[in-house]
Amino acid sequence: MWLQKHLRSRDKNQVLLDLQELQNLFCAIWTECAWQIADASESGTKFIISDNPVVSCNRECQPNSQWCRGVESPDVRYVATHTYFPLNPNKILIFTNLSWVRDPFQKPRTVRPNPGFFRNAMFKFTDIQVERMLTEEEVREINYITKMSAHRYIAAAEKEWLYPEEHLSSTTWRTFGDGYLLMPDPRHVHGGGEIIIGYKDGHSERFSEYGHRPWDSDFKNKRREKREWDAMQKFKAEWAATYGPEYRGVIYNMGPKDARRAMSDDYYLDECERDKEYLKAAGELNRRKKLQRRR
Repeated sequence: MWLQKHLRSRDKNQVLLDLQELQNLFCAIWTECAWQIADASESGTKFIISDNPVVSCNRECQPNSQWCRGVESPDVRYVATHTYFPLNPNKILIFTNLSWVRDPFQKPRTVRPNPGFFRNAMFKFTDIQVERMLTEEEVREINYITKMSAHRYIAAAEKEWLYPEEHLSSTTWRTFGDGYLLMPDPRHVHGGGEIIIGYKDGHSERFSEYGHRPWDSDFKNKRREKREWDAMQKFKAEWAATYGPEYRGVIYNMGPKDARRAMSDDYYLDECERDKEYLKAAGELNRRKKLQRRR
């Protein structure tokens, strides 16, 4: 339906031909996202599915807004747009734009760096976050987003799961963790990210974390790097002070098993102290109080 609308074609065979041309449309954008596989094993409610199986949601693009009418979904290139789809009743794959994880204080409908669709991209498997255990409330919030994003049909193993709104204190998307519901743990996110590939014949290729190539004018953007670094440090400290020392996801390139599960006591206390310093900034305390009311 989305293709029919945007290609302005009613011929189903032509749409299928166009689909072959556009099958890699979002590959570069999603490849450069922060990936996480979250888990509903500890929740009595499991994931539902719909006839819009790949869901894109942005906390500033509510259902029936101009960005979500009919078959439309928020643009995946908006920094705050998450994309997800359930892999089975207990597992869900979530893509989050790296620029949003690094700086969630920017405007949610800002377009991400290097937003071009059809281009080469590099993926780093060791940065995938896994083993994030979702609470039942979080699963229900995700199911509600799935339900509201459906075109016509939803399905679940249990009828009760089809009515998540009956268990939610609020159905406003922005209240779902104030947009942090689908966010990976920022403490696993690092600065930089340039990838250099060497080949046997001696030539090499370079990609920035956003897919820029050396000849692109934005390949080295010092202003953006500084802004993202400062925002990322603030966000990591806020996250630690809010959610505690245990990581909400695990990556497997962090050394010993214990180091993958939680911050050390000293590290955690240092982050909490840094967060107290950030709270002294003008307007920051009011912003936090607003977040706490929503949580």
